[in-house]
Amino acid sequence: MKKRLLSVLFVLFMLSITSFAQIIVKGKVVTAKGEGLIGASIKEKGSNKGTSSDLNGDFQISVSNNAILIVSAVGYAPKEVQANSSQLTITLTESAENLTDLVVVGTRGKARSSILTPVPVDVIRINQVNMPTAKMDLTSILNSASPSFNFNKQSGSDGADQIDLATLRGLGPDQTLVLVNGKRRHQTAFVAVFGTRGRGNSGTDLNAIPESSIDRVEILRDGASAQYGSDAIAGVINLILKKDVGTLSFNTGYSGYYDPKFNTHYGKELGQYRHSGAIDGNALSVGANYGVALGKNNGFINFSGNFFKNGKTFRQNLNTDLSTKDGLPINTVRRSTGDGSVTSGGLMYNMEIPIANTKTIIYSFGGGNAKSSEAYAYTRNFSERPERFPDGVIGNPILQTTIDGETYFDPIIQTKIQDISFAAGIKGIWGKDWNWDLSNTLGRNNFHFYGDQTFNASLGAGKTHFDDGGFSFLQNTVNFNLSKVIPTVASGLNLAFGLEHRYEAYEIFAGEPDSYANYNADKATGAQGFPGYQPADEVNANRSNVAAYVDAELDATDKWLLGVAVRAENYSDFGFTSNYKFATRYKLTNNFNVRGSLSTGFRAPSLQQINFSNTFTNVQGGNVFEVKIAPNYSPITKAAGIPDLKQEKSVNASLGFSWKPVSNVTVTLDGYRINIKDRVVLSGQFDESIPALKPILNQLNVTQAQFFANAVNTTNYGLDLVVDYNKKFDNKSIRVLFTGNLNRLNIDQINIPSVLSGSYENQQAFFSDREQAYIKASAPPVKLGLNLDYGFGNWMVGTHFLYYGKISILGYGYENTYPPLVALDNDPNTTVLEQFNYSGKMVSDLYGSYKFSKRVTVFFGADNVFNVHPDLGYVQGAKLSAYDGETGGAWDAVQMGFNGRRLFTKLAFNF
Repeated sequence: MKKRLLSVLFVLFMLSITSFAQIIVKGKVVTAKGEGLIGASIKEKGSNKGTSSDLNGDFQISVSNNAILIVSAVGYAPKEVQANSSQLTITLTESAENLTDLVVVGTRGKARSSILTPVPVDVIRINQVNMPTAKMDLTSILNSASPSFNFNKQSGSDGADQIDLATLRGLGPDQTLVLVNGKRRHQTAFVAVFGTRGRGNSGTDLNAIPESSIDRVEILRDGASAQYGSDAIAGVINLILKKDVGTLSFNTGYSGYYDPKFNTHYGKELGQYRHSGAIDGNALSVGANYGVALGKNNGFINFSGNFFKNGKTFRQNLNTDLSTKDGLPINTVRRSTGDGSVTSGGLMYNMEIPIANTKTIIYSFGGGNAKSSEAYAYTRNFSERPERFPDGVIGNPILQTTIDGETYFDPIIQTKIQDISFAAGIKGIWGKDWNWDLSNTLGRNNFHFYGDQTFNASLGAGKTHFDDGGFSFLQNTVNFNLSKVIPTVASGLNLAFGLEHRYEAYEIFAGEPDSYANYNADKATGAQGFPGYQPADEVNANRSNVAAYVDAELDATDKWLLGVAVRAENYSDFGFTSNYKFATRYKLTNNFNVRGSLSTGFRAPSLQQINFSNTFTNVQGGNVFEVKIAPNYSPITKAAGIPDLKQEKSVNASLGFSWKPVSNVTVTLDGYRINIKDRVVLSGQFDESIPALKPILNQLNVTQAQFFANAVNTTNYGLDLVVDYNKKFDNKSIRVLFTGNLNRLNIDQINIPSVLSGSYENQQAFFSDREQAYIKASAPPVKLGLNLDYGFGNWMVGTHFLYYGKISILGYGYENTYPPLVALDNDPNTTVLEQFNYSGKMVSDLYGSYKFSKRVTVFFGADNVFNVHPDLGYVQGAKLSAYDGETGGAWDAVQMGFNGRRLFTKLAFNF
């Protein structure tokens, strides 16, 4: 009996030990393609034990014997598996509802669905939006896909014709940070002098990155200075490069403008202008992408290339009410009305190589782009200001155009731009669960000007091509990041720490002497259209920046997410700054989330703004004159009373919600308020009415001067709305996407220097009503978009509507027009400064596509199918263009563009 009792007790004891025994489970979480999933959550059912997968998808966890593991990842359906002591391979299936909106920008933890992020993020998949449109450059494509992304195409404004600077939420281009694969992208060396958007700013040339290399674009529409860098005041644009292997994708497209209402060519051989219904602005694009697998551990290298060629467009106002000269306003002929030509080609690669038997990955990406372009400067009339023209120029067919007996001259501005970038790094796992990433990113932009079919009047008419010099910008960033997921703290905690060092260098190099010199005091100085950079403009400046940051994301509960970031930076020229961000998201229900954030920002003036120096040709009311932009530290700047530049400071707040009422519909609404103190902008134009400036202006042989200054404090208010509906059934699909942005910019204060505060004229010179109107027109107050797509079988048809709200600017109108305007000073030969109104306009696109096979698809259609144009400006009741250096000719540079209807066809191949 005792033996039986002992046997029973022994069995019970062994069973109890077994029930409480712990086993070590090792495994890997993979996709259906066998790729490791980083950041997948592995939890023991019924307990608080958990871990997450590393960079390769591997994990290790200690659990009870026979435990059930719950494995999940954002964008994938969760899965339960039985734990055992053998090596597990767990395959997760993609979730159709969430797969397309995973985002990594804005977090250093695991990727999240865009509706679960605490701040608004747009996810734009390039292969879905770049084919059904006539737009062939990345900036234009994003402009129609994101609610608060804005840009306008400038015309006849020096380098602004070739660099399309984009903005977020109506702020400056240099207040948005651009990343590639999460690494900082360098800015262009260019400084915008003209235009309603980006005046006095630099920015990143998105078009220098081949579209064919990009998988998706993530646009973080919120202040992120504490997370990525002090200059991310408006937000972050993150370009994610492709990782595809084994598939060759190739696409080619053609587009051209068909605008019979306003298309005008000037034929020198005919001695007259002619109205034309022909297609112009012909554009050809070619793109290719191919990836090769490296090794047996999911390594790859992916190559991409793009070629783009776009011809000039010619637009002119032909309203016969404006002139007695056959429909052309007197003294306003301008061939520069329209886009310049451009030829561009670029290459990009993206590579990852896992090191065998380790948890370490070597990666690299980069590429180069070369761009060559031509644009017309302002047309000169030989009958006006003869000192501008040398003997012998009349009769030279290269340098003149005759229209209705009047002889005109059209200088051409050529640019050659080179852009290169290279990033390399190594990342892996330290210990059991610390993710680390060390990288170096180098980028350089070089911008070189040439003058063609022009002359230096003081030199003579023999030389017609000039090297005008230019500028370059280099940036090198070293970054180290360390992060760890701690699943046992609350519902999950991600900690990240990092260090960053950034070096920047900016250079201006002079052109040849003939491009800027004066050889005859009775004649105009320098090459017409674009006088070259002078030795006095030359600069070679640099600075460095050191930063440290801490970033934490806590899932306090399954419903409540908290995010905190702190960043400290020290500039070698502007000193120390610290920035903070707090963000949160709370799930009120399973399908309704409330989110909000509060952050600060600090942007030191760019090296371009501190050091830019140039003499350029401006036109106001038909008058042509030279303007000097002087660096902040120059004697002329101090003589004008402009103080030293200082940093911009900002406070950014947002509040909104995301809602998924049914599985196929997503709604997000986010409001924002951005206050910026001491914004760096380009001042108004000072002339000799300031006594201290008169001798300096005369010495420089210029009429006016401009400066960079912390001129204004501004506040932006706005609202972003996105409604997305996707439905697939049988062999049909429907998509309805509505995007909307309401934006308002207030000028809270003009920071007039004390030496200028006593005179209204001085105040207007510092930052005039005209300059204020331009900064307020940085983005349309209303931007609405509606995309309707319907697929059936091998066919897809769709229409896109974009509405741009009314903007108003101030510009100079030439009074000598028909019918005559009443002069403000009773002088019929002067100009007037009046408000130009551009009413809201709807642009409609129409497209179709047909899939011949799984490998070949054709797209065709028209952008702006109804040939809608902006209004002409209004001056005292008469329609006419502004005719000054800010405009594109008959229209100012407004966001919808002025080229009219654009036809296109594209072919996509996949092998």
